[in-house]
Amino acid sequence: MVSAYKEIMLLLRDWGGLAILFFMPSVLIITITLIQESTFKAVGESALPIVLVDEDQGEIGSLIAQNMAKAPNVQLIDEIDGKPLSDAQARALVSDGKYQIALVIPKGISEELNEKVNHNVDKILGEFSLTEADTSTKKQEKTTWEVKEITIYFDPAAGQTFRNSMKNSIEQMLSKVEVEKIYAVFQGQMGMDNDPALLNDEIITFREVIAQKGKDGIIPNAVQHNVPAWILFGIFFIVVPLGINLVKEKNLGTYIRLRTSPVSYAIILGGKIITYTVICLIQFVLMLLIAKYIFPLIGLIEFDPGPKLPVMVLIAFVSGLAAIGLGILIGTVAETQEQSAPFGAIFVIILAALGGVWVPTFIMPEIMQKVSAFSPMNWGISAFYDVILRNGTAADIAQPLCYLLLFFAVTMTAAIFYDKRHQAN
Repeated sequence: MVSAYKEIMLLLRDWGGLAILFFMPSVLIITITLIQESTFKAVGESALPIVLVDEDQGEIGSLIAQNMAKAPNVQLIDEIDGKPLSDAQARALVSDGKYQIALVIPKGISEELNEKVNHNVDKILGEFSLTEADTSTKKQEKTTWEVKEITIYFDPAAGQTFRNSMKNSIEQMLSKVEVEKIYAVFQGQMGMDNDPALLNDEIITFREVIAQKGKDGIIPNAVQHNVPAWILFGIFFIVVPLGINLVKEKNLGTYIRLRTSPVSYAIILGGKIITYTVICLIQFVLMLLIAKYIFPLIGLIEFDPGPKLPVMVLIAFVSGLAAIGLGILIGTVAETQEQSAPFGAIFVIILAALGGVWVPTFIMPEIMQKVSAFSPMNWGISAFYDVILRNGTAADIAQPLCYLLLFFAVTMTAAIFYDKRHQAN
């Protein structure tokens, strides 16, 4: 009882730690619930922008656009700055990760489909003596038609489940368009509804393209999605021991001895940055070794970075700096380990959830997508995906790396400013 009383008194004396103990899990459960809510829904129930390029400019293209516009929670993007999009522009938008999917309707699909539908309808009606014998003599001379491909561009960061679901939805929508066209022809020639056999052969087929930079054409897999995500999570988790060590130094008096020694504060921080940067890189290498050598032993696909390794090291290095800056800020502000440890651990989990480590950001609710844009883990994972999945170069990841470096500079500046004010008081 005495021991329990002592622990209660220690908690009551540390109101900051007690508040964090209850507040941070509350924030966590709200965040995770909001994010995972959309994962229990079908992809079609989540708001999703779809780029549409209509090279046909005919009846079929118009019907497809109308049906897509009627679909719930679908935002149709068919122009930018008031100008229609081209095939090349759509591919570039998807390969850059700005949109997850684009649909390109080829030129001449309306003419080809109309010819085949009219031919089949005339043939069926002719067999039932509902048309004159010579009504479609010329039409029936053509018995083969060119198969038209509707191209679907997918973001490489979009998983296989998402791609399959979207393909099925689009196929169903296009089947509806074909059926409507057939009914329209029958109604025009018979003046009534009918339900005859549909087209014998497919006139519209699909060509799935993983829109990547260059001509590599690698098909993304689950390992390529998960390895960079959890590498980033491991790197950022050093926030916890770094924050705890800073608090220990303050509580044990080590920090005071360091500040009173003839050594600048920049050197003290520099030693921590170097040490923990090495730890981050060791974490990075360890995760890669596991993905390369352990994954195949447990039935997973081997992860081989190949020539992309140097750029991945750069991303890991810059991400490590961002994590170190956050850890130093938390350790500087926190007064006790009871404040630093749970806050650091849960805050990293929240950043991971917002950053897309667990759930892809593009299927999150709209409000959470906006919030995730401010997560350093989102910047890091976007850089990894640009290199691993989109065949990007160092130039393509300059923006997220700049954000991570800026985050490092801001957190370090805030920590130094807070420390100076604390020392002055």
